[in-house]
Amino acid sequence: QVQVVESGGGLVQAGGSLRLSCTASGLTFDGNVMGWFRQAPGNEREGVSCINLSGGMTHYADSVKGRFAISRDNAKNMLYLQMNSLKPEDTAMYYCAVGARLTSDSCAASGLTRWGQGTQVTVSS
Repeated sequence: QVQVVESGGGLVQAGGSLRLSCTASGLTFDGNVMGWFRQAPGNEREGVSCINLSGGMTHYADSVKGRFAISRDNAKNMLYLQMNSLKPEDTAMYYCAVGARLTSDSCAASGLTRWGQGTQVTVSS
């Protein structure tokens, strides 16, 4: 049984930092493009950042460029999202995506993307 698990969310003041982590059982990350997506109440799920198999190519949403950094450790089957200079508008449920789609100008899910349950990030002003 495949299970994707995110962790690291929480409540933080504006300007603070959080580091999200994702791991999985029942599948390995090393053959998959990975990504972080988020969804705020009333909004659609959006791609925050994606990373290719080797970690050599990444994409960030304009709203997080320069503040967030995605990374992966295939040996440990881990995906990370370092979030700095957090803003209240970053408040959302953050989801790890296994099997995302990455191009030079987009990060998106597909019909085959596997999701975790999400981890809540709340940024207070």
